[in-house]
Amino acid sequence: MEVIGKVKLIGEVQTFGANGFRKRELVVTTDEQYPQMIMIEFVQDKTDLLNNYNVGQDVKVSINLRGREWINPQGEAKYFNSVQGWRIESLSQAPQAQNLPPVDQFEPASQVSDEEPDDLPF
Repeated sequence: MEVIGKVKLIGEVQTFGANGFRKRELVVTTDEQYPQMIMIEFVQDKTDLLNNYNVGQDVKVSINLRGREWINPQGEAKYFNSVQGWRIESLSQAPQAQNLPPVDQFEPASQVSDEEPDDLPF
């Protein structure tokens, strides 16, 4: 699943427990008639994925929905959901040229004729 929108907030890395569980929160505002502010958690090594992003940037975030059950001391089951991110891509940057030479280094085609057959299949 994916969430597309603008970065509203990038939280600091939080560390929990003796094992050093790490979590970082990202809030993305969707671009819809009724914009939603979706909080997405990045955990463990995925927290570092947010280092190169800034508030206001347009992004596409790949997510998984997670759900768990908790039995309270009274024996009642409670259910919790979380949205967990595992990849983030910037949508606001123009694609970079892949080592292509400048346009002025190409020679114009010569001896082009409209009389040549057009044998393209489309």
